[in-house]
Amino acid sequence: MRVLVACEESQRVATAFREWGNKAYSCDLLACSGGHPEYHLQCDVREVLYEHWDMLIAHPVCRRLALSGVRWLHTPPKNRTLPQMWAELDEAAAFYRLFQEADIPKKCIENPLMHRHAKQRIHPGTRQVVQPHWFGEKTFKATGYELTGLPDLVPTNKLNPPKPGTEEHKKWSWVHRMAPGPEREKNRSKTPLGIAVAMADQWGAI
Repeated sequence: MRVLVACEESQRVATAFREWGNKAYSCDLLACSGGHPEYHLQCDVREVLYEHWDMLIAHPVCRRLALSGVRWLHTPPKNRTLPQMWAELDEAAAFYRLFQEADIPKKCIENPLMHRHAKQRIHPGTRQVVQPHWFGEKTFKATGYELTGLPDLVPTNKLNPPKPGTEEHKKWSWVHRMAPGPEREKNRSKTPLGIAVAMADQWGAI
């Protein structure tokens, strides 16, 4: 099966699918950090999206679509304007729709809890929301997947989350507690290994 993992530089998902014998390629504007550059397409995904693919797993940038960032559409951050914020929202929504409309039979599109302005532009389908700790990862990060032609992921190793306020709970919350910096967005966006393996194990032979 030919699998395209869009907007992934870590190669976590692509590598997991290749271990099942699939021809899985990651694609991102950035160079890959997970090795195997021969399986990484460093380009705009629109250049390869319309080739023949059996499955698409896409991770479009969601910062303008997420409910957590809706405030910027009313009060823009420093040195930005409201027209810029709304233009970026339209651009992000159009990019997301590219994956929805792609003629690929099996699709998984990662998405956040969206604000109403994003929903009006995208009309997202039914989504499954998972947590990394359902797949053996000591991490909190609710992640939504809009699925087409694929079943919901089945948890593989559910861990019991630590109690709020404890040091262990803080450790599990590292994604949300990560300090600002040039690598913050890239590190926060990496697919947890447990979820990547579950995708490959449960979808790689469909």
